[in-house]
Amino acid sequence: MINMSGKMKTSTFTFALLLFCSSALYAGVGGGVEAKESVDLADVLKFTAIFLGGISAVFGLGLAFAAKKFAVQEDPRIDQVSEMLAHAHCGACGFAGCRQYAEAVVLKPDVAPNLCTPGGKASAEGVAKITGKEMTQLEPKIARVFCQGGLSRSSRKFKYEGIADCKAAVIASGGDKSCVYGCLGYGTCFRACPFGAIKMSDDLLPVIDPAKCTACGKCAQACPKKVIEILPSAKEVLVRCHSKDKGAATRKNCQTGCIACGMCAKICPYNAPSIADNLSKINPDMCRVCGLCVTKCPTRAIMDYIPRRPKASITDKCIGCHMCAKVCPVNASSGELKKPHVIDQNKCIGCGICTSKCPVVAITGTFNYAEIAEAAAAKKAAREKAKEASVTA
Repeated sequence: MINMSGKMKTSTFTFALLLFCSSALYAGVGGGVEAKESVDLADVLKFTAIFLGGISAVFGLGLAFAAKKFAVQEDPRIDQVSEMLAHAHCGACGFAGCRQYAEAVVLKPDVAPNLCTPGGKASAEGVAKITGKEMTQLEPKIARVFCQGGLSRSSRKFKYEGIADCKAAVIASGGDKSCVYGCLGYGTCFRACPFGAIKMSDDLLPVIDPAKCTACGKCAQACPKKVIEILPSAKEVLVRCHSKDKGAATRKNCQTGCIACGMCAKICPYNAPSIADNLSKINPDMCRVCGLCVTKCPTRAIMDYIPRRPKASITDKCIGCHMCAKVCPVNASSGELKKPHVIDQNKCIGCGICTSKCPVVAITGTFNYAEIAEAAAAKKAAREKAKEASVTA
């Protein structure tokens, strides 16, 4: 009889193999069955080891051949580009992760080398150098919070006592704030920022640190109320409100909400603000950040991110054309025609409108003077070049 204790110690795989190899157990076809009275365990294990070794060798050689035959060579520049990225995995580049962007920027000619905004200029230059692509400077961007209705300036529908998280608060009837468009102030954006660029104020509003913000967009994605937007940092005059309620309802819910009075649209010399859905919105492409609308907004819903605007002053280049006096919104410029004009520093708000309109660039001191002077110099150079070309022709 077969030693049952020995059989119990034999592995399941060995038993299955023995059943499969029927020739080891049976002799003849259609004849009587000769059963062995005992099994030599050592021979079985030896046979099994040889069998498995042979199978392993065959499959191993096959896999080695397939790996060599169908191997995909990866461009070594992908790893080099990956090392240049910020590895914030923020998705600001439009790809799922940093590795995916590295592969795309190396392998696809149409993918720009400057899409890693957290990496900044150094990262963009490094990627451009590795890939051989032209690096064009992107306009710097920053996260902006479109709500000023903090705890002291807005009303609440009920007292929320749940988890201190904006997404959790939204589940409770859309949040406890009376304004359904406003920031709830429970710091979800603060916790989502991977660069520590957001802090919560004492009035429970997020405050963005321009020096730390990389415009990755994580805070904007995390905000359930969508009060955070990624915008060009140069556009520093914004209507910091998202409320689409009518003026009366907005006044009831918030002290600093936009009531769509239209004052900003009336006085803007560049036609940048427009009213739609009971809300004023400033077109960043048309805005010249003069700040005039900031001074006229009755609810202070428009925010000026320029902390202090330098005031204008007239140089001796003035020809007395009287243009500055015509365009000044606060009547700070005065003088007689064809005589040097002056600007009343007590009235001047530093909007720079007079600087932009002066035909001889005689007004300096405003925030936009350098830009205006550079543009004027370029025009002058172009005229001289055209004049020389006409003479030689």
